[in-house]
Formats: sequence, structure tokens, C-alpha cells
Amino acid sequence: MAKPEAILEKADEALESPELVSELVEAMTGGSRRERQKAASVLAVVAKKDPDLLRDYADQFVEALNVPEGQTRWEVLDALTELVPLEARICEKGVPEADAALFDEDSGPARLAAMRFMCKLGATTEKRSEKVWPMIDEAIQCYHGDLEFQDMLTAVVGFSEGKLAPEVKAALKDRMTFDATNSKGALQRKAAAIVENVS
Repeated sequence: MAKPEAILEKADEALESPELVSELVEAMTGGSRRERQKAASVLAVVAKKDPDLLRDYADQFVEALNVPEGQTRWEVLDALTELVPLEARICEKGVPEADAALFDEDSGPARLAAMRFMCKLGATTEKRSEKVWPMIDEAIQCYHGDLEFQDMLTAVVGFSEGKLAPEVKAALKDRMTFDATNSKGALQRKAAAIVENVS
């Protein structure tokens, strides 16, 4: 989803201003839904450009997953996905909320953001792969054929390249073998790449 010009400009400002970053982080869990969404949108852009700037706020991002509206949650999950390589232990605290977002019936973008987060986190260690695999597996089954499924599979390809526990590798291979042999196009290519990565 393309960001409006104003969000991108604000993100560029934030990249130069630690004070503004701090204000945005505070607004992300503030009382105004509109301000929360705006702050989360800006911070998601900042996270993509320079996640180091947000490293000290990882706990606040996890806390912001508890807001009610879908958009703030998916922007926060996007930011947390960028923070995983820097602060995986803190990011892991967001798994219960990410699990809820992964099965949010009202928000495709929240489901996709949660899948990307789970896959990125799960790829970091065998233990984390075991923790998130049941949720990833359920999502693969639930959303097969949905609008965001191809993008979800791209995240699963990344997951399959990570440090997965042997039993997770075996289960992922079992899950994707059918699509790798019976599907066509992008689905077949991605499924085949996953199977190859875990074989």
C-alpha cells in the first residue's frame, strides 16, 4: 500500500529528529485513533529506512499491538518485522497479539503483516520456529487462495531459509509438497522453492 506524500515527508523529518521519533512513539498508543494511525504509518516508513532509530522503542511497539484498529496494528507489525534482526527477544513478546492479527477476519493487511512478522521472527532460531510454526501452518491452510496468499507465501519462502527446527522443516515440506507438484505459476514456483529450502 503506497504511503501518502505527507507520511513520507514526516518520516524523512523523523529520520533527522530523535525528538520527533519519541513524540510519534508516544502518539502510537495515545487517545486519538487518527493520531495513532498517522504515527504508526510514519514509524513503519522509518523502520524500513533505518530500524536502528527505533531499536530502543521495541517494547512500545509491542504494546501498540493492543490498539483496537486494524491499520495501526498492521503498521506496527510492519515496524516490528524490521526490528526482529535487532531486538528479536523483545519482538517475540508480540506473538500473542500477532496471532490475533493473523486471524483478523476484517483486515487482510493485518493478516499479511502478521504473517510477515511471524515468518521473520520464526526464522531467527529453531526454538522460535517451533513457537510460531503452528500459527503459520494454520494460516497457510486458512488463506490458501485468498487475495493476500501469494504475498504470505513470499514471507514463508523467507521463513524456509531461516534456522528452523528439523521437525518444523519436515512439517513445512509436507505442507507445501502438494502445491509444489500440482499447482501452476507463482504458487507452484514459491511452493517448490520452500520445499527445496527445507529438503
